Amino acid sequence: MHLSPSDFALVIQSLPLVSIDLLIRNERGEVLLGYRRNRPASDYWFVPGGRIRKNEALKDAMRRISRSELGVEPESWELLGAFDHIYPDNALGLDGFGTHYVALGYRCSLPPGSDIVPDAQHAELRWWPLEELMQSPQVHLNTKRYFEDAPANRL
Repeated sequence: MHLSPSDFALVIQSLPLVSIDLLIRNERGEVLLGYRRNRPASDYWFVPGGRIRKNEALKDAMRRISRSELGVEPESWELLGAFDHIYPDNALGLDGFGTHYVALGYRCSLPPGSDIVPDAQHAELRWWPLEELMQSPQVHLNTKRYFEDAPANRL
């Protein structure tokens, strides 16, 4: 079910949206980020992720989002927690209101040898060393928050 732009605007103005973010590291410990083309967080590097649809089970949303954004399903995933993502803008580009997401952060692993392909909302995908990610002004603060004060074995 897709909402009209005016109905979706009312939802964004009135309620938090629930999303899944995929925290994926490779064998070198680097983190997969995509350079976002769309709002919110456009023109920043961000972990892959997306909104959960009404009546969509978490495992189904995880598979759909990963297939859509990366071209591959995760091999395994583990919930790390819920995180607030509050933005001054919104996906519709309308003035006067921002967006509040409750993002469920999942540590994921991809099948060995996965061919990762970016979708239309990402200009490119790239593996980032954690130290570089944390220092870069091009990486969105909400992405960095997943890794702040995290025990080394958690992420």
